[in-house]
Amino acid sequence: MEHKSNAFLEQEKISVLMRKFAIPCIISLLIAALYNIVDQIFIANADYLGSYGNAANNVVFPLTVVALAAAVMIGDGCCAFVSLSLGADEEENAHKSIGCSIVICILAGFIVTAVYLIFQDQILTMFGGRVNEETFLHAKEYFAWITAGVPFYMFGQAMNPVIRSDGSPKFAMISTIAGAVVNIIFDPICIFVLKWGMMGAAVATVAGQVLTAFLAVWYLFHMKAVTLQRSSFGVFGGLMKKFLPLGLTSFLSQISVVASMAAVNNMIVRYGALDSIFCQAKYAQIPMAVVGIVMKFFQIVISVSVGLAAGCIPIVGYNIGAGRMDRALQLFKKLLVAEFMVGFLALLIVEILPGQLIGIFGASHESQYYTDFACRAFRVYLCMMPLATLNKGTFIYLQSMGKALQSSALSVVREVLFGVGLALLLPVFFGLDGVLYSMPSADLLTFIIAAILIRNIFGELKQQK
Repeated sequence: MEHKSNAFLEQEKISVLMRKFAIPCIISLLIAALYNIVDQIFIANADYLGSYGNAANNVVFPLTVVALAAAVMIGDGCCAFVSLSLGADEEENAHKSIGCSIVICILAGFIVTAVYLIFQDQILTMFGGRVNEETFLHAKEYFAWITAGVPFYMFGQAMNPVIRSDGSPKFAMISTIAGAVVNIIFDPICIFVLKWGMMGAAVATVAGQVLTAFLAVWYLFHMKAVTLQRSSFGVFGGLMKKFLPLGLTSFLSQISVVASMAAVNNMIVRYGALDSIFCQAKYAQIPMAVVGIVMKFFQIVISVSVGLAAGCIPIVGYNIGAGRMDRALQLFKKLLVAEFMVGFLALLIVEILPGQLIGIFGASHESQYYTDFACRAFRVYLCMMPLATLNKGTFIYLQSMGKALQSSALSVVREVLFGVGLALLLPVFFGLDGVLYSMPSADLLTFIIAAILIRNIFGELKQQK
């Protein structure tokens, strides 16, 4: 039977498809990144929280990324597999992989929640929460409430790429935006009106996550290219072996960020205590708060970068499944140009306007040491962003080609070998500044490897074309 409801992926102009799929994906990921950033902006501008609350937010942030890592491994892997299956006209694999992803995502959500509740103090300590007592108390309060929303957060994030693979990138975007709007509305009410502090920031976030999850549930009953059946739902080992490896790159790229942030946070605590200014108790939380803010800006840029590439996963997968290597090659060229431009524009912003950026995060309530360290951190920590965005686009394009091993290996090298290794090594020689040097050094070294893989991708696609 000839039934390819997503056949337009093989027929429409590549530039049109990139706009149709990448822009909603970028917006969805930007909104997801803004959840935590919006919290941090309101926290920073609440004078009863300030840099202590910001530091606490930075301690908890990697732990939300752990949940996200599990979710995107399931969702992105399923998205890539569904796209390949629909391109090859294998509808049974498509609907069963979606049903399986729903089941294992729900199970994973409850497992992560249980672990967080049981080992709360130990986990917060591991991520630098004990930089001083007030930061630790704020972190505990924020973390407890964020943990309550983990199952909803994971489900919404996992289903987002699945919805895109069904040919509905706009709905995926709208569901994420709806949750973010709820968060933005509730944050000032909970923090400034009700004076709920860190609990208020977390409650606002969880409320938005719940709405996004419920919208995803609604869509699953109204899918277009795939029809879910009772037989779709189950833990299918054979299918999991096929689609989870395709999401492994997404998992590793997120979970290795957690490892990198843990290393960075602990180096900040250790070498901040040796700094002539930040060894003082009243300033000890500043490096932790500032690096957290800089990382959040980086997260915004990477959200655009990942959105560009991840939005193209259904297009690449479908065309490779249909044997259209010429279109896959054309898309890769356009993707690399777009990735570089995103990184370059972000670089201009951080080099020219670091003072304005930190001003958004409550600099007026803090000492001059806060602003000075922030300006240096923005300019040094993020100086290789054009290479970082090219690296990320290459990782994800390899994933969409079904090359899970190469993609995963490159992610591990960037985030663990270079990201963690340099964060631990450079402060030994350069003190607190060594933490700032670790990010650009890792991106530069990774790009040397990525450049070789980019050349190989071009060669392979040209040969198969």
